[in-house]
Amino acid sequence: MFTVLQIVIVTALLAYFSKWCKDVRRRNSQSWDSLLGQLRTDWSARDLSAQFLWKEGLTATTEDIWQRLDGPRGLWAMFQNARVMLEMADYATRNCAPGADPIDPMVLEALRSDAMQIRLCVLMALGQYALSQATAGVKVNAFRAADLYSSMSARMTNLLQNHAAVILPDFVAAM
Repeated sequence: MFTVLQIVIVTALLAYFSKWCKDVRRRNSQSWDSLLGQLRTDWSARDLSAQFLWKEGLTATTEDIWQRLDGPRGLWAMFQNARVMLEMADYATRNCAPGADPIDPMVLEALRSDAMQIRLCVLMALGQYALSQATAGVKVNAFRAADLYSSMSARMTNLLQNHAAVILPDFVAAM
C-alpha cells in the first residue's frame, strides 16, 4: 500500500513539473503581438485617471471608480490584464535592446508585487460582490485594485519607454 502511494505521489509531482516546464517554454516563446492579443480590449482602464499610463494614482472617489470599472466586468479585466502585463515585463527583460541598461530587478519585483496585490484585491471584491452586491467594502477593494492597476500600468509604461521604446505605442494603444 505504501509503495502504491509513493508511486502516485511521484507520478503527480512529475506531471506537475512537466506541465510547469511546458508553461515556462510557452511563456518564453511568446511574441509581443501574442501578448498584446491577450490584453482585454473590451474594457479600458483609461477612464480611471486623467493621466492613466503616465502618472500613478487616482483622483476619483470609490463610488466613481466603481462606476468607471463597470462593476465586476472591469474587475475581471484588471485581474486578467495584471497577469499579461507581468508577462510583458518578462518579455521586455528578455528582449531588452543590445547595449541598453538592464532592467532594474526592483522594478520587476514591484510589478510582480502589484500584479499579485491586484489579483488578490479583485478576488476579494468579487467574492464580496457575490455575497452582498455593491457594498462599501466591495467598492473599497475595487478602488484599491484600480489604484494598484493604475500604478502598475504607469510603471509598465515607464519600463517600456526606457527599455523597449519600439513596442511602447502598441502597449499604449491596447490599454
